Amino acid sequence: MLAARPPISLHHRTIAGGQRRRCVGGSERKRDRALGRHFTQALESLWRHSPRIPPPPRPAAAAAATRGEANPSWQPPVLENAAFEEYYKIQQIVRREEWDAFMSVLRKPLPATFRINASCQFYKDICSKLENDFRRPLESEVSNEYGEDAVRPLPWYPGNLAWHLNFSRKELRKNQALEGFHEFLKHESEVGNITRQEAVSMVPPLFLDVQPDHCILDMCAAPGSKTFQLLEMIHQSKEPGLLPRALVIANDLNVQRCDLLIHNTKRMCTANLIVTNHEAEKFPDCSLEKDYSEAYKDTYRPQRLEFDRILCDVPCSGDGTIRKGHDMWRKWNSGMGNQLHLLQVNIAMHGIELLKVGGRVVYSTCSMNPVENEAVVAELLRRSGNSVELLDVSGELPELVRRPGLSSWKVQDRGSWLQTHDDVPKDRKNVVLPSMFPSNSTDEERRTVCGDVEVDIDNGISFSRNHNIEETSKVNHDVDGVSVNSNKNSDRGSDIVNSKFPLHRCMRIVPHDQNSGAFFIAVFHKSSPLYGYQRHGTKIQHILAKGRIVHLQKEPEQETRPYETILTRQQNNGSEEVDDAELLCRRQNLSTDNQTTKGKNSIEPEMVFDDVESGQAEVGERMTKLQKQSRWKGIDPVLFFKDEVVIKSIISFFGIKESFPLQGHLVTRSTDNARRIYYISKSVKEILELNAEVGEQLKIASLGVKMFERHRSKDGCSCAYRLSYEGLSLLLPYINKRILYASPLDFHRLLQYRTINFARFSDARFGEEAASLMPGCCVVVLLEGHKHVKDSSTIAIVCWRGKGTMNVMVSPPDRKDLLERMAYRFGLKACSDDDKIN
Repeated sequence: MLAARPPISLHHRTIAGGQRRRCVGGSERKRDRALGRHFTQALESLWRHSPRIPPPPRPAAAAAATRGEANPSWQPPVLENAAFEEYYKIQQIVRREEWDAFMSVLRKPLPATFRINASCQFYKDICSKLENDFRRPLESEVSNEYGEDAVRPLPWYPGNLAWHLNFSRKELRKNQALEGFHEFLKHESEVGNITRQEAVSMVPPLFLDVQPDHCILDMCAAPGSKTFQLLEMIHQSKEPGLLPRALVIANDLNVQRCDLLIHNTKRMCTANLIVTNHEAEKFPDCSLEKDYSEAYKDTYRPQRLEFDRILCDVPCSGDGTIRKGHDMWRKWNSGMGNQLHLLQVNIAMHGIELLKVGGRVVYSTCSMNPVENEAVVAELLRRSGNSVELLDVSGELPELVRRPGLSSWKVQDRGSWLQTHDDVPKDRKNVVLPSMFPSNSTDEERRTVCGDVEVDIDNGISFSRNHNIEETSKVNHDVDGVSVNSNKNSDRGSDIVNSKFPLHRCMRIVPHDQNSGAFFIAVFHKSSPLYGYQRHGTKIQHILAKGRIVHLQKEPEQETRPYETILTRQQNNGSEEVDDAELLCRRQNLSTDNQTTKGKNSIEPEMVFDDVESGQAEVGERMTKLQKQSRWKGIDPVLFFKDEVVIKSIISFFGIKESFPLQGHLVTRSTDNARRIYYISKSVKEILELNAEVGEQLKIASLGVKMFERHRSKDGCSCAYRLSYEGLSLLLPYINKRILYASPLDFHRLLQYRTINFARFSDARFGEEAASLMPGCCVVVLLEGHKHVKDSSTIAIVCWRGKGTMNVMVSPPDRKDLLERMAYRFGLKACSDDDKIN
């Protein structure tokens, strides 16, 4: 019999340890403070209102659970959606005779894939172990179940770095024969040696053609697999022992997704990454004022943020991932893509605006919907005119099976099919936009929606007359055996409308071609500035002809020094200069409520400054506080670490060479007694300086690699900071002091036991050297052969020389990874006792 719920109003409540609390009318009033000594037993979880008692299990399910069988009441997900099939049949994304094969593959689980990090220290070890310990044995064990080549490299990915498995991630977890391989993948992924990523998701970064000196923006980066891939590319191309000149800025709107992005990219341990938290379509360009930029016209300092490569992997409906997300079958509808179309256009258009002339933008989605794909590409070409060209990249990655983009499609709204924008009901014209349709030639379609501004493109002036235009309706292209524009066997009749843009240059990846997910990619080249396209704050103006350009004229203002603040100017000029202040703020993507503050006494910024509101106290009185704050609530400020005493003590203690620049490359996120110090590359340093000069427009969530960390040891160490294992590989070639060389056996013991007494080392000489070292942080290098080598291939760990012991300062996953390397290279058995690792 089920017990009755307790009454809401209780007289007393008993808590752990026998304490009692008086409760009046359902509320509690605590009589005295509960101390730790009162808790003699575990605290019981008590609810104000008792939770609902779950219903008893069904007899059949209970009996099956007792026998260890599967629950008979469980039903597999329904992999059917009539609206989905009707929509894509009408769109003809595949030929009619391929439809059954296409749908059959969509209902099968997605094969697992992963990519090896070629820039990691143990790249060759991982490749060898994968080939010898897993690929060959698995072929003999699971060939009957999963066929031959159960584990094989993807033929189109350079260097055999990406691998395809003939089984899904679920089968990888459940199959006992794959248990060892699954553990290998999990561990190597945790330490950053491999990345588990869908195969088609690896394609867009490859078409960016990344070079070692490129500044790259990933506009919608979370969860970070493509960002990690970009980081691999820039580090793989660097010279040994040097930081690459390239830089990656990874941005995402959602704070939680930014945290996931930081967690995933942290495995790379790179000084060339900045993570930001902005709306992609409003990503700041950090433009300097004209008078301020004049002070740096003879220097190489950037005057605004411009990028050589931009990845626009925009938010989409995601129906291309339907093989791994079965819930998509239930919730899919055509309105999902329609709702995202304008956002996708605005993000990609802003990306083109931020791109340098001569740069590339790759637009991609994991959707099959032409409203999110070809319609967006056509609108980008229409808005940008001759400034941007849609590239034909069919000659790149020849082994990747891809299909050309569609030249015609229909739009569906609330179950009704629409051929042109004239067919849209009046009450839906603000939802179903002209840019969603292949053609833009009717009277109603002579208005192009551009951000928040509608621009009339009448008077015979149209961006459709440019080098991107082709008479595609008269041409029948054939790529990979697929007809692009032929109307033969068409289900859509003679009223078909083709786009005038060369959309066949886009790429569609369909699942049944190479047993993958679906993806869409378009590659743009910027050949000239976006003439007449101006963004002011959140507003966009789109000017169509030179004679119709509207310039925002500034009123003459007093001559000011380059470092004078906007706030000071406002206070001096009073209310007469309100329009001028608004103009300046709009130019810098700021609102009039939060004006930009720059340094008052020095052009060279020492810290990232905060914003202040007009009407506050004088700048000089508040500068000290402003330097310790961040403009963005909930985000710690990014401060250049310039404590000369601390920096000199670090250099002296570890014997860091002058060739390794520390001055100006160290930052921290705390104002007093910095606990962690991060190292940033020269390219990141330049971005931070620019960001400080424009009033901290970038909302920086993370940057750089942790290099030093404050310790609280009482061993009498003369240096307040110790080395971080994350930044050790970068700094190791430049350290001359505090280095010990250990034999493989002693190095293995350190990793296995974490703390060892000096007398217990097998090499007495190593124990004596450790004992003679002054207390504090040190580096222990694995001695391979008889040469003392310190380069990118050197295996080393951070340790703490304590009172009679040597302690390892490395995380459990990294220690486990090093033990695996020791076992593979020297035959030393890896530690199997989890307690020794944890």
